[in-house]
Amino acid sequence: MNTRRLIDWLFFPTDSAPGSTLLIRCMVGGVFFWEGILKFVYTNQGVGRFTKLGIPFPGSTAYFVAVLEIVGGLLLVSGLLTRMIAIPFVIEMIVAILTTKISLYLGTSPLPLPPAPPQIGAWAVLHEIRSDYAQIMSVLFLLIAGPGPWSLDAMLARARAGHPASRPTGAGLLEVSTRQHGGGLLPRA
Repeated sequence: MNTRRLIDWLFFPTDSAPGSTLLIRCMVGGVFFWEGILKFVYTNQGVGRFTKLGIPFPGSTAYFVAVLEIVGGLLLVSGLLTRMIAIPFVIEMIVAILTTKISLYLGTSPLPLPPAPPQIGAWAVLHEIRSDYAQIMSVLFLLIAGPGPWSLDAMLARARAGHPASRPTGAGLLEVSTRQHGGGLLPRA
């Protein structure tokens, strides 16, 4: 694979994803944005939680993750650097799942148990992992599909190509595109 093609795929996506991708970007970006703010507003969601979980340098790590979630959430909502910011969010969600759900499964979680059964074991994990699962699947979708035509990434691509920026090409806001766009998981060689 050509390094230049990978850079282009990450930083200069086409607008071939459906316009309805905007809905996914707003959902996942909004959740990351407000969860980042919560880490600053409520200590038990930031430093306190990271301390209980045994995460190294909980103050610095909570601050870093909060800033990542706020800035990255806004980037996703606006559709700017969508594929690039999806990568650290996939990593963050994997870390979140590993640091919180394994101990919940084993019944050794330093965090409060869920308020109602199931409180430990596989069913508890499956119940508690639902938002983590939705977030990781959403950012994986955005990584693969790209930001869609209603994004700053697409607007910048149209400006670079000399196309009018007034109306995105391709799909309308709620149209589901079935055309092949060649985006795939990685650029074609």
